[in-house]
Amino acid sequence: MGDMLTRSLARAIGAVCIATVASASAAHLAAAGAGQSAKGPSVNSLYDLKTTSLDGKPADLGAYRGKVALVVNVASKCGYTPQYEGLEALHKELATKGVVVLGFPSNDFGGQEPGTAQQIAEFCRLTYGVTFPMFSKVVTRPGPEQSPVYAFLGQKGQLPEWNFGKYVVGKDGQVVGFYPSRVKPDAKELRDTIARALSAS
Repeated sequence: MGDMLTRSLARAIGAVCIATVASASAAHLAAAGAGQSAKGPSVNSLYDLKTTSLDGKPADLGAYRGKVALVVNVASKCGYTPQYEGLEALHKELATKGVVVLGFPSNDFGGQEPGTAQQIAEFCRLTYGVTFPMFSKVVTRPGPEQSPVYAFLGQKGQLPEWNFGKYVVGKDGQVVGFYPSRVKPDAKELRDTIARALSAS
């Protein structure tokens, strides 16, 4: 009798456990589905995104649709910071041909962009005479705080490993090339990719 009671109790506990797991799984799936619907449709182009400029004003990246963009995560206290000079030179040289440099300050790597938006703007203007568009500080790394801009740019699996990573984005808002920090703005391989993007229909 004791054995039968024990087996019955075990079966009852097992049934409860199975029901609990099934209920939890269903709840998890429902929550995931709700989360997906809350996020809305996936972004198909960099130029579908909106962000904030360095002066705190809303910025619509759709303004650059039809242009080739060089998107760079910048920092003021990095060994690669002098690349600002080359980025500004590239921007001035190719702006009339339909190329724009877009700078996104980030403090992700080495804490090398600790300043406020005003400090960043003053540094760029006074030190390198930067005139290309600059945006508010972003997080490039994956996670809940990641900028939607970098979530899109990283869809193909390539995210910056340090400051001054460079994405070439075509006229349609699709990434056509990525170059790490060590590749300077005047590097032939980077310039060639920009030229191909410009010639694309």
